[in-house]
Amino acid sequence: MPDVRNVALVGPSLGGKTTLLESMLFAAGAIGRKGSVKEGNTVGDSAPEARERNMSTEVSAARAAFEGVTINILDCPGSIEFQAEARNALMGADAAVVVYEPVVERAATLGPIFKFLEDNAIPHMVFVNKMDRASTAIRDLLPAMQEVSPTPLLIAQVPIRDGEEVTGYVDLIAEKAHAYKPGGASDPIAMPAGVKERVDEARRMMLEALADFDDDLLMKLLEDEVPSIEEVVGDLRAAFRDGKVAPVLIGAAERENGVRRLLREIVTWTPEPGARAARHGLEGPPAAQVLKTFNTQHGGKLSLVRVWRGAIGDGETVNGERIGGMYRMQGSGQDKIDRAEAGDIVALARLGNARTGDTLAVGGAAPSGEAAYPRAEPPPRLYGLSIHAARRDDEVKMATALQRIAEEDPSIGPEQDPALNQLVLWGQGDMHLQVAFAKLRNRYGVEIASGRPRVPYREAIRKPTAQHGRFKRQTGGSGMFGDVRINIRPLPRGAGFEFTNSVTGGNIPRQYIPAVEAGVKEYLERGPLGFPVVDVAVEVFDGKYHDVDSNEMAFKLAARVAMSEGMPNCGPILLEPIMEVRIHAPNTATSRVQQLVTGRRGQLLGFEAREGWRGWDTVTAHMPQGEIQDLISELRSLTQGVGYFSVAFDHLQELTGRNADRVVEDRKGELEAA
Repeated sequence: MPDVRNVALVGPSLGGKTTLLESMLFAAGAIGRKGSVKEGNTVGDSAPEARERNMSTEVSAARAAFEGVTINILDCPGSIEFQAEARNALMGADAAVVVYEPVVERAATLGPIFKFLEDNAIPHMVFVNKMDRASTAIRDLLPAMQEVSPTPLLIAQVPIRDGEEVTGYVDLIAEKAHAYKPGGASDPIAMPAGVKERVDEARRMMLEALADFDDDLLMKLLEDEVPSIEEVVGDLRAAFRDGKVAPVLIGAAERENGVRRLLREIVTWTPEPGARAARHGLEGPPAAQVLKTFNTQHGGKLSLVRVWRGAIGDGETVNGERIGGMYRMQGSGQDKIDRAEAGDIVALARLGNARTGDTLAVGGAAPSGEAAYPRAEPPPRLYGLSIHAARRDDEVKMATALQRIAEEDPSIGPEQDPALNQLVLWGQGDMHLQVAFAKLRNRYGVEIASGRPRVPYREAIRKPTAQHGRFKRQTGGSGMFGDVRINIRPLPRGAGFEFTNSVTGGNIPRQYIPAVEAGVKEYLERGPLGFPVVDVAVEVFDGKYHDVDSNEMAFKLAARVAMSEGMPNCGPILLEPIMEVRIHAPNTATSRVQQLVTGRRGQLLGFEAREGWRGWDTVTAHMPQGEIQDLISELRSLTQGVGYFSVAFDHLQELTGRNADRVVEDRKGELEAA
């Protein structure tokens, strides 16, 4: 097995992950010149959609060698709207580096990331970036981060400041001071007198935290015995690998400050490739897992995989498909290889059936059940837009392109609603969908027109009526004649549709009764207000027929006449779908979330502490479906981007007043335009 470490760079937006990746690659000699996000020439963020927005929109894979060890690095998007990308990549990493800027007020944005890492037993460290411009002290930042971290955070470095500028750090493990040097490794310096007291306190706290997991270290501390550096390193490495602590490092990626130290700690602390595979019981024939799917414009489909067991060669068969090429990735760059060992992260070409998250087995069928490696569940789809191709001729091409985009990112996908005659693309937010539209345009040449999805409003009636309906048409030959008398009455909410035949004496022959029912049902697809009618009972109790001119179509049309003339007399009402919404958010935002619900015509049902999430609440409410379409945008603005919700249909409720008038008027315009 190769000497490899696999790490993912994760963290909220604006933390500087892509810049950190660039500096890591440069410091390790993997690239000869650093690019910048502004100039759009970094190894990461190579997709046109990412460079257009100066933000990560998908996972980038890169590779570097440091101190004789190969490090595979997965640079993950920070935006909450692309969280599925990060989660899928993390399933193939042996450790994570959580990159965060030193802003106390944004610490809540770390909560979902820390929770995912904890739930999936992924060892992680924190790299506090942009310390060169930070006025926040680490001793103030650490408690804010710890508040949202289930894993104890362990400060491993203390900054050295010259006025407001951070010029170096003290390594608490070795108790040695270092001064940053632009473009190179930091220089050892004498311990500045002004930081000695702070260093002693921070080191004592670090050792006491490690002593929770090592009785020998605890005894030494109780006896005021100074442990060796080797013992501290060993304890820290073991506690990190077991997920018992998360060390905190500092630096400034843009200046390369602390980057080489980070690389060294990745090599020292991160588990070897076989450790996590063994923890999950991954034994048996060679196998890999798809972390990311790329549908490139000219190179076809690529599956970025982590090899978990054995070795896989180019041309071998996995899950019944032949590998059509194997590559090491450096951003968008590809280096062809013939073989990948356990622990490698490589791209496999032309696996048409492979999907993100799939386990690939050499020589056999796709594994399932316990034989498949655990995958990250895609987050719920929270935001949708009704879409169609701007050019009618592109509809088929659009369908194929949407399928490929959903292959790349399972958290996005189209849903066809035949009842409302609309195709809705669902994702994590407006930016998420706009990036998808850009892919459709850039890669597949499909322009998209979009709008708010239609809401499935319904109609019901308040009062009963009796109605006569006749359809008569006489032509040169046989004519058409149908005559029905019906009763229409409302049913309790949720009862559906009921049809009764009470005709006696053969006034309507039995063979025509199904046609009457069909005519009634056909009318109910669009009632007086323009929407499908629910919770109504229709009874046919009398009628007439003609021996020659009567037929099924005539009675079907007579039933429609009776319904169209009778329904407006039944007091039609508009019904809107009411959803049960469960909103999850930090408890500091609970009151604002409740105001958000009531401001959108919602009814609060209560709130409670969210199980398994420290410092989070779940607010439950009933809300009209029409008020939920852009709920996620406002919710994120109230919760620093971390709040989200789940939704399920609950009941239909009468809508009155100006809101109802507006809906009916809009529907009338739609029908006239159609």
